[in-house]
Amino acid sequence: MRGLKNVLTSFCLTGLVACAQPGAIDEINDPYEEQNRKMHELNKAVDQAVLKPVAQAYSDVVPDPMEDAVSNFANNLGMPSNVMNHLAQGEVGFAIESTGIFLVNSTVGLGGLVDVAGWNSQYAHATDFGETLAKWGLGEGAYVELPLLGPSTGRATLGKVLDRVTNPLSGLTAEQESIATAAKIGEVLSDRVEYGDVIDQTLYQSADSYSQARLFYLQSRRNQLGYQFEDEDALFEELYGSE
Repeated sequence: MRGLKNVLTSFCLTGLVACAQPGAIDEINDPYEEQNRKMHELNKAVDQAVLKPVAQAYSDVVPDPMEDAVSNFANNLGMPSNVMNHLAQGEVGFAIESTGIFLVNSTVGLGGLVDVAGWNSQYAHATDFGETLAKWGLGEGAYVELPLLGPSTGRATLGKVLDRVTNPLSGLTAEQESIATAAKIGEVLSDRVEYGDVIDQTLYQSADSYSQARLFYLQSRRNQLGYQFEDEDALFEELYGSE
């Protein structure tokens, strides 16, 4: 089974590297729009039929303190990966900070259930392998809509795979992995409720939900990576056209 997993991972990496070629920062690179739109409609159907109602039921049934504890635990599981990416980016200070947060929350915070160190505060610095690849000079690649996961790019998708492969906690036992997966699902459900108004407005109240979701994702991701736009209205003109 582990050998099969490695083969599949290698296959994914090969394909994703091929699509993650440099793209202009101020442009929308979407050569697979036809396929992406079909996947977008499938994701919308899954959200409306499954994710949204299940998330609302989860929020209604689970007490807020327990819901927060599950999300805190899920966040803490990703902290070792956060440390590795900061080191790979040469950000030693942030790596030390993330290590401290992980150690405090894993001990005093009861295994991460309590966010004692304030990981969710404005002082924490989240990162991922997609950002690491960007700092290493890998281009953004084509925009893609992933099954269930939604908007992404070639580089960001490759980053997700590498985050999974290189996470120091990836060697968990089957039982531990089940607990971690359950916590991450709980976090997704909580996020669906917390950002429900924005998600619903984008998916169900906009004239073109695909273009709107694509625009929001690319702007947010590029801002997160600290890109400077030559023309701040470039993405809007790409979507709506200039007047």
